[in-house]
Amino acid sequence: MTRVIISFLSESAMSRTPPNIQTREFSLNFSAANLSPVLARVYSARGIKHADELELHLAGLLPYHSLKDIDKAVDALLPVVTAGKRLLVVGDFDADGATSTAVAIRALHMMGAQQVDYLVPNRFDFGYGLSPELVEVAVSMQPDLIMTVDNGIASVAGVKAANKAGIPVVVTDHHLPGNDLPDALAIVNPNQKGCDFPSKAACGCAVVFYLMLALRARLTELNKFNGQPPNLAILLDLVGLATVADVVPLDRNNRIIVEQGLRRIRAGRGQVGVNSLLRVAGRNPRNLVASDLGFAIGPRINAAGRLDDMSLGIECLLTDDQARADDIASELDGFNKDRRQIEQAMQEEALVLLEKTAEFSGDEAGVCLVHPQWHQGVIGILASRIKDKLYRPVIAFSQVDNGQYKGSARSIPGLHIRDALDLVDREIPGVILKFGGHAMAAGLSLAAGQFELFKITFNNVCRQLLSDDQLNQTLETDGELTAHEMSLELAEALRWGGPWGQAFPEPTFAGEFRLVQQRIVGERHLKMVLQPKNSDLAIDAIWFGIDTTRWPDYQRELVNCVYQLDVNEFRGNKNIQLIIRHLE
Repeated sequence: MTRVIISFLSESAMSRTPPNIQTREFSLNFSAANLSPVLARVYSARGIKHADELELHLAGLLPYHSLKDIDKAVDALLPVVTAGKRLLVVGDFDADGATSTAVAIRALHMMGAQQVDYLVPNRFDFGYGLSPELVEVAVSMQPDLIMTVDNGIASVAGVKAANKAGIPVVVTDHHLPGNDLPDALAIVNPNQKGCDFPSKAACGCAVVFYLMLALRARLTELNKFNGQPPNLAILLDLVGLATVADVVPLDRNNRIIVEQGLRRIRAGRGQVGVNSLLRVAGRNPRNLVASDLGFAIGPRINAAGRLDDMSLGIECLLTDDQARADDIASELDGFNKDRRQIEQAMQEEALVLLEKTAEFSGDEAGVCLVHPQWHQGVIGILASRIKDKLYRPVIAFSQVDNGQYKGSARSIPGLHIRDALDLVDREIPGVILKFGGHAMAAGLSLAAGQFELFKITFNNVCRQLLSDDQLNQTLETDGELTAHEMSLELAEALRWGGPWGQAFPEPTFAGEFRLVQQRIVGERHLKMVLQPKNSDLAIDAIWFGIDTTRWPDYQRELVNCVYQLDVNEFRGNKNIQLIIRHLE
């Protein structure tokens, strides 16, 4: 692979220097019939050593048996199916939480449960997870058992409150545990200490799916099904969606989940709500790839939890009524458009803070931004956008009525953001009221009046954990393509060679081109015609979301590009197209 080093900061905070291109050797450790040399080197660079690692059949899915507490969790759920006990599923307000809730309810109904309800905290009223305040609401619903999905590992106080109210709790989660664990009947989380499940990259929805598989196996042993056990594989489109939308690493187990989910959708066997969301997003299910789950469906479900109530997103995934699914999908699409407008305004405000104030000088290793009117539901996206611009860990904060700060953090490779927050918490105890998350994303709240102290401490911790080299962005590519290799056949092979995603990135290539034509389309996209050097081949290319103050640039004739080789289909005709990821 080729390594492209991009140093984003030079004379001013937002200027960029040309990339330093380095080549990293790869070793082709496997051979596969009918595999192009380009695709072979792509797989080799991603650690594939044997052709059988590319087999993504459902039979290759890891078994559930090594998940710690899985049998205890099944014991707790059995009466829900066999004795009519009331279960309350407590979810989360993102796509992983919504799909987890839908998978749990659909699976339990398929296995015969009659009394299953769900509760998702509104982020503006309750915040994240099973809090004591949410337990008060849960008590009024009179469940016999609470099961958390995609949350709960940090809900020590919430589980304690539920136990005090006489309601036992089963926790299913994938987030990293803190020092104290909740006193639950069972905790199913591959990232907890003592769990031997090989895939630590499972999302919350995958964890609850595995629990449903274990419950089905127990019910089968007890002869509780009249005829064949239910086919839980019909839920894999939801599990695949969650895996992509939550941006967890695509190890082989997760690639199996995503691929199987995509196959169901392409074959017309996806959930009704998923198909409705694809329609409003303008995606053809037959041509669906993993990135469509992340960029078309995930944001529309997330928009419900960001701006309103995630229950709307869950209902879209639960309904089997086509008309109702279409109505909800349309409403979610509207929320997503509103979210984009709010995000754009917030991003402009953030850039003003960065450029015209002392918020960012270029020396910081970690950046904190705050605005009293920033929308709590959109600060995570804002943090991600600013992180991409500065290539620094970024936390965006909004303020709530009691003077406290709610923040959303995004990180860069080399800094585990949850661990960094843990170090900050140890240095300034009491400033962080609560926090939790992953290696690359986290959420937190701060005590009133403590933003400046937190900002300084966070920057110091990031400075300790990150070297100067790590603060220069690295774009990894799969080398150059010759003009002869830029074919529709290769573009198709790359498109269907995934699923691609986090830690198994979509193939990108680097090269020098002659810039033949350039024009703006759709307000902020640069449409181009490029010619590879030493070739007469003319190729369409598009660069999404450009800086219109710099482009189009008619003074440029030769450009260096980092790009993806893609297939553009229009009115039944297919042609190759370059998707530009970086251009100089």
